[in-house]
Amino acid sequence: MSSKNNDAVDVVIVGLGWAGAIMGIELANAGLKVRALERGQDRLNVDYAYPKPADELAYVKRHKIMMLPSTAAFTVRHTPKDIALPMRELGSFRLGDGVGGSGLHWTGMITRPTPQDLQMGTYADQHFGRKHLDEELRISNFPVSWEEIEPHMDFFDQVCGSSGVTGNLRGVVQSGGDPYEGPRSNPFPNKPLEDSLSNAMFRNAAAELGYHPFTMPSAAVSVPYSNPYGQQLAPCNYCGFCQFYGCVNYSKATPQTTILDRLKLHPNFSYRVHANVIRVDKHADGKTASGVTYLDENNAEVFQPAKIVILATFGLNNVRLLLTSGIGKPYNPETEEGTVGRNYAHQYGGGFTLFYKDHNFNPFVTAGPTGVVFSDLGTGLINTAQLGFIGGAKIYTSQPTGTPISAAVKPGSASWGAGWKTALKESYGHSMSIKLEASNMATRGNYLDLDPTYRDSNGIPLLRITYDYVQNDLRMLQFLKTKMEAMARHMKPDTYGNNVLKMDSHWAPSPNYTNTHTTGGAIMGDNPKTSVLNKYLQCWDLHNVFVPGANAFPQNFYANPTAMVAGLTYFAVKAIKEQYLRQPGPLVQA
Repeated sequence: MSSKNNDAVDVVIVGLGWAGAIMGIELANAGLKVRALERGQDRLNVDYAYPKPADELAYVKRHKIMMLPSTAAFTVRHTPKDIALPMRELGSFRLGDGVGGSGLHWTGMITRPTPQDLQMGTYADQHFGRKHLDEELRISNFPVSWEEIEPHMDFFDQVCGSSGVTGNLRGVVQSGGDPYEGPRSNPFPNKPLEDSLSNAMFRNAAAELGYHPFTMPSAAVSVPYSNPYGQQLAPCNYCGFCQFYGCVNYSKATPQTTILDRLKLHPNFSYRVHANVIRVDKHADGKTASGVTYLDENNAEVFQPAKIVILATFGLNNVRLLLTSGIGKPYNPETEEGTVGRNYAHQYGGGFTLFYKDHNFNPFVTAGPTGVVFSDLGTGLINTAQLGFIGGAKIYTSQPTGTPISAAVKPGSASWGAGWKTALKESYGHSMSIKLEASNMATRGNYLDLDPTYRDSNGIPLLRITYDYVQNDLRMLQFLKTKMEAMARHMKPDTYGNNVLKMDSHWAPSPNYTNTHTTGGAIMGDNPKTSVLNKYLQCWDLHNVFVPGANAFPQNFYANPTAMVAGLTYFAVKAIKEQYLRQPGPLVQA
């Protein structure tokens, strides 16, 4: 029983990152009384004024604005036969902590999935036949169509002031953009960022090899911009501190720069920090939520009553809250019964680093999303059935940061001490990359549940991640590696190295960073027996609980997830405003 009760609100939002900010401003604009609860501290734009953020050791190595395992850990294992152990360092993914969430430290690459990505189940049936795919794969469609979701991704582009070159405008392919992207309803709001030397070299090489390179879509604005909420962003000054940092120049789209400063002006909106939500509470009949209970800064329990509950934390934490609150049936990989925890996936990274002694790439003059990319090796664009896998990737180059500790050194160099310093001095500014981001198919055996042994300081079970690389996907990576190496050779570096996974590779949660693109665990679908959420991100079991986030993805595509997360959130909040408020209840009949 909570020791304190707050005043009742119409909507309580758990987590104040991208999804929470979108839900907050849209529902506050609709006149509802909204309160957001954020576990971490408040984070303001003034916190990142020069010279405060220019500290690679603090932000990149010591994870100053990240969720630390000392306060919120996960346990990990490869298979159910293994013993799960706690992560002591967030390596392969890094969750944000505090207001803004991971949307504060993201790189700002605002790529979209394709219409094909949304219909992977149908594609698998039509082009493979399930018997020709690995038995472990569990591939399904998103329950929304491109036509339904694209207008909401388009609005998010307007919110962010996305900078790029349109490739497909209302079904007409445009020169200079991605010819394989889904039709856009409007062009990018702003022109693309400028090319660096590495971008220009990659663009020329890709075109010479017959690919279709285009400028990376960017959530760092290229020109002064005002968004639909009245927020003003300044043009990117290529300062070199972007990935893992807050933006010093008010240029990178974050929840703070695009939404929160405006949302805080609403008298019907409030937010609490250091408010660690530990469960969703239910009414006596168990059919709807009555609110949430959180621990305040003094670790005292507080009950926040609300008519609607929005779980908008990072996807992994959303799943944990569902499990600890007894919402939905936990997934069992042996019987495949239950829904909460199924279809966990990550996203593959890796690539080649090319070294040129006579080229200086000036890596300190960069923005996180400066890059050039091609999607010719995407799902459905090559005959992967003959190659023995389903999936695809985008191939790109970028300079997400110019900071020295993280800079590449030549293969075979010392990893620390005087040898490393000498190698860094010789290599800094003389390397560029050819990278990949590749799809990760869901499987029967990759899933999330509560750890039976390890608990946090409040006695609540940690979330357990059972995950390893998928054989289908590793075959895909070997194919991609051959294409990338051919491109590397074509670019004639003095030397190069690569870290693309091999067929016998296994997932290692630390120390090397891949990306923070984890998905699944509370997926959306059209059947409550195989999904937690319907198409409007509404829980099948409790109709006044909505769960936006990448946790809703049935499997992971090769685009960055933020545009789709935002699009789904706008799609869901529209249904809440236009349908649910008029007649509370299930928006989709089971």
